[in-house]
Order: sequence, then structure tokens, then C-alpha cells
Amino acid sequence: MNADLPALTLPERDNPGWAALDWLYRYVAALELSPAVAIYSQDYDGTVRFWNHAAAGLFGWPVEAALGRPFRELVSHLDRQAEFDAMMADIWRTGQAPAPLDWKVQAADGFSRWVHASHFPIFRGDQVQQVFCMAIDITLRAEAELSLHRAAQVFENCRDAIIIMDTEYRVISVNQAFADISGFTASDIVGKKLPSLRFGVHDVGFYDEIRERVLAEGHWEGEITSVRANGIEYPAWVAVTAIRDDGGKVINYMSMLTDITERKRAEENARHQAEHDGLTGLPNRVLFLDRIQQALATWRRERKCFAVMFIDLDRFKQINDTLGHKAGDIVLREVAQRLRHSVRGVDTVSRLGGDEFVVLLADIHGAEQAAHVAGNVMQALARPIELERQEIVQSVSIGIAICPGDGEESVTLLHHADVAMYHAKQEGRNAYRFFSPAMNDHVVERVQMENMLRRALENREFVLEYQPEIEIETGRTIGVEALLRWRHPERGLLMPQEFIPVAEESGLMVPIGEWVLCEACRQARVWRDQGFPMVVAVNLSGAQFIHPNLLQAVDNALANSGLDPRFLDLEVTEGVIMQGNATADDTVEALRQRGVQLTIDDFGTGYSSLSCLRRFPLSKLKIDRSFIEGITTPEGAELIPAIIAVARSLGLKVIAEGVETAEQLRFLREHGCDEYQGHYASKGRREGDPTSQRP
Repeated sequence: MNADLPALTLPERDNPGWAALDWLYRYVAALELSPAVAIYSQDYDGTVRFWNHAAAGLFGWPVEAALGRPFRELVSHLDRQAEFDAMMADIWRTGQAPAPLDWKVQAADGFSRWVHASHFPIFRGDQVQQVFCMAIDITLRAEAELSLHRAAQVFENCRDAIIIMDTEYRVISVNQAFADISGFTASDIVGKKLPSLRFGVHDVGFYDEIRERVLAEGHWEGEITSVRANGIEYPAWVAVTAIRDDGGKVINYMSMLTDITERKRAEENARHQAEHDGLTGLPNRVLFLDRIQQALATWRRERKCFAVMFIDLDRFKQINDTLGHKAGDIVLREVAQRLRHSVRGVDTVSRLGGDEFVVLLADIHGAEQAAHVAGNVMQALARPIELERQEIVQSVSIGIAICPGDGEESVTLLHHADVAMYHAKQEGRNAYRFFSPAMNDHVVERVQMENMLRRALENREFVLEYQPEIEIETGRTIGVEALLRWRHPERGLLMPQEFIPVAEESGLMVPIGEWVLCEACRQARVWRDQGFPMVVAVNLSGAQFIHPNLLQAVDNALANSGLDPRFLDLEVTEGVIMQGNATADDTVEALRQRGVQLTIDDFGTGYSSLSCLRRFPLSKLKIDRSFIEGITTPEGAELIPAIIAVARSLGLKVIAEGVETAEQLRFLREHGCDEYQGHYASKGRREGDPTSQRP
């Protein structure tokens, strides 16, 4: 035993166990020369009886501190303590030595380490006297094994395919994910050179470039098109890395392959959503502008002309307002489908938003071809659309711009096609028009007019004039019609025909109409307080009549002015009130319940169904001035009495507008017309008549 090691504590020679243990102590003393082997023993109650220098070094307890103490106080077997205690109990019970085991233990220093330990009993007679243990520190080995185990687990359970190759790119090993992704088993690939297997669709030169990059830079990654065992292609992201030893020499190559089919599909879906309209599935503005850029590039390279068609549905807003947005969506989807079938596969149909569509006609020979396509589109969309047990006939207005004559930039071509479409609407709708510079000047003027109208509303530049309504039998003024005028700061007093069309198209007619309603009711109340209780007639535009805020606007005007509802007469054109839907019925009924009078304006210029007219609680029919102008003709002489007869059959009063002469008035009187208005009425107004005033 080395002199620098502590002496072993041996039992007294007269101890009965000496003879049985003498050989073991001598053997242990010899082993003390090897500091790597920790040797210790314990008796039945676990008290340490022997503890060598190596045990002190391994567990951190000096010999004098360890001897005589319970082993469990010195060394913990952590989460396997119960297993260790059971093993020791079996040794004492059976006298059998178990197989050597590896244990993770923790001792004085608090750090855990791995030991490989052998336990065996020492007998005295047939009784176990002590249990000896020989243990060596295997922490480094255990950690290395654990690291390898973890690496193996990662390798085998990785969701990406991993391929390990030698320096010749010969496959050494693959994980389970490789088989799952590719369909090839390990036996299909191990031992073979990877590039020669052609798991992708690329040529040999492509793989040669990869190897050169890996050799020069140590790494390459990128997307490839791979092929599964069943022959189906799929997109994959591949990373190839060179593995080097401590000296920098390449000893292996590792390739990781990820199936990116789902990612590509998600990217494609995201791109599709970003570039397509959610309702119709058509390309949206972003994708359409990109298609125009491609067409422009083709034109610059090959001088192939193309056309842009701007398509707007006529009166589509009425569908949304009267039948609801769900019905409107059905119409838009059907229009999109018909547009697709009206053009070639190389053309692009796009929905810009709302009821606006645009078509790119690629590689056309001239305006005649564009006109032919426009005609096909109009014909396709003219077919009735089945909608909620009724049919809707939807017309369109189309504007056409051709590159290069009408522009050589995408924004310019779209703008010019839009301008041409606007002119198609201005000229009666259900038509197509080609762009011209004069059209653009007109649109610029319209935009300026719209901006001025907005300022006019803010600056209170609108005024009302009042045209008297005369009772024919008595000649008494019984009412007035409020007529809108615009006192323009530069152009003077403007008549309605000069600005109303722009106001209607720009959506300004509703706020302007609400101002007219409030101002007319206010003035009527003033006249009533002055002793002139007259009915005031206010024209409702189509946009006002179908607007959801109409009833609230009427209530506000009456409440703010204090005017009795029976002194308010709302005039609605024949075309607006005859839409024949539940919304129109409900609106008319709600107005009549408030006590407001209702007049059909411009009667005879639209299409009326007597059965529909009969269900509306109306007050009057107003004969359009065009019939009054022709009153002296045979046709006029026949129509006026017929209209009056219709009104009488419906229990309505009749008022004629545009009466200019005594002869016209005499004819109306003879045929039973109730009231009239027009220039002739203005001649007979008395001095002090309130209708001569301009607020």
C-alpha cells in the first residue's frame, strides 16, 4: 500500500470475522494502488465499514468522515434510490451478487456523476457479513454515450430527411424521415452515390455545380424539384454541408431535405388571395396592373397592340339598395363568369372593386377586334340573371382604350378607358365607346364641377325658388314647388340641368336633397305663420328615395321646421316609384302614415303599371310638360284626357306642369285637370304673393 494513502481500518485480529475477511482486505489493499477504483463496504444497517482513497476522491468524503456513517447520507442515487435500496436488500436476503450496473449518483460536492459499480456479499459461515462495492467513474463515457444517444434520437426522429455520405457522396445512412418523404427505403439508397440516383428532375450539371459550391464554401442550400419513389414530383428545400475533422479535412457530407409542398401551397394561396378578388376569384387591381406591364413589355419588344376595356354595370346600386348585398354578390359572380367566357384564354378579366370590371385584350389587330369583343360582352350580360325567383336584366357601359394610340403607360390606359366608359354612361348607358382626347377634357370638367359642388354645399351657395301651383277652378295659389338653383360665385345663377347630373353621379344628391327638404319646410312654415298656409312640393331624386336615411331626413325636416306633415308634398318620378319591390312599398307606406302627400312626377314619361299604381297611397299625378307642349296636336288632345281619366280611376288629383299659354290652360280646364303650374301661372301672381320671394 502506498505510503501516501491513508491506512485501511481493519478489524481486530481476534474479531471472529477476521479469518473470512483477511484475504479480501489484503486484496483490497493491493487495489488501493489503483486510485481509479473506488472500494467501500457497508454492513447490514448500511453503515460504512471500509472506504478507500479512491472512494474519497470519487465521492468527496474523506475516509475519517465516511467510516461509521450510513452510506445513504454520503451518496444519493437520485431518482433510482429506491431501485438501489431494493438491490441491496436482495443481496442481504439471497446472498447473490447482482450484475454490475451503471448509476447516476450525487455526493458531497453536489455534482452528479455516473459510476459503474459491482456489488458482492462477503460471508461468515453461511451469513452475509458485509457487502463490498467496487466502482469506477464513467461520467465522460456516459455523457458521450448520452450525447450519441441523443444525436441518434434527433437523427431518427427529425422530420426532415437526413442523408449522411462519405467523401465520394456515397450514402452511408439515412433516417426514417427520408423514407417517409421520398418513398425510398434505406436499402434503396445506402451504398450508392447520391448524384447518380437522380432523385430530382435536374441534369447532372446542376448537381456538379452543387458539389463545387460545397467543396469551395462548405455549404449549399436551395430549392430543387425532387421525385418520389412513385414518380410524383414535389418541391424540396435541400441543404448540403461538408463535415470536417479537427485538421479541416472533409470526412463526410450531410444533406438535409425538407418537403416544402405545403409551404409552397400556402404561399400560392396567400399570393392568390393577394392578387385575386375574394368574391369572384378574378384577378384584382394588383395582378391586372402586372398583366398590363407584361403587355406593355411585349408591345415594346414585338409591337403587338392590346386594348383595355373598362366595364361598369348600369344601375347596379339599385340592386344592392332594393334587393340587398347578397343579391348583388350573386349578380357580380354571374357577371364575372360570363365575362370569362366572352374572351380568350390569353386575355385577362379583372374586378377592380364594386361593380367595376376591366378586361385586357392581348395581341389584337385593331379597334374592330376590340369592338367585336365589347359586343360579345354586352350580348352575354344582356341575358337575364335568375335571382330570388325573379329575373334581372343587367346592362353595362364599356370604355375602350388601345395601346399605343391611347397611351403607353398602364395608369394612362386605365384612366382613358374609364373616361370612355363614363361617356358611354352619359350617352344613355348600355353601349361601348372608344377613348378620344375630347372625352378626357369633358371628364376633367366634370371632376372640377364635383369639387365645386362639394364646396357649394359647405358654403351654402344653393338657393330655392318657388313656382306656384294654381287651382284651375278658383285661380288660387294652393301650393308651391321648390326649385333648386346654384348661386355660383363666378358663373352666376345656375339651373339644375347644369349640375344635377354630376351631383347624382357623385353621390352628392342625397346631402343636397336633404338641404332642399329642410329649407323648403322651413320656408313653408314661415309663410304659414304669415298667413299663407300652402303646400310645399319637394322633388326626391332616385338616390334619395332608396336611401335608408330618407324617413329620418323627412322627420328631421318636419321637426326642425314645425311644419304640419300634410303641407309637405314629396314628388317622385314614375321610374323610381315603379321599381315594384318591397322597399319602395314600405317607404311609400311609411311616408303616408306620417301624413305626407305623395305625387307621381313626370307622369307619362316612364312605364307604369296601373295595378302597381293602385297599391300606392298617392295624392296626385303630375302630367309631364312634354304632353302640355303638344296639347294642340291630335295626339296631345287624346293623351291628356286619357291621363286624367287614369288619375280619376285611381282617386288622384291631376296637376299639369309647363303651362305657358291661355289656350293650354283652357284645354286643361275643359277636361277636368285640377291644378297647373308654369310660366303662365307666374303672370297672374298678385303683389305680395309669397311665391314671388327668393329666400
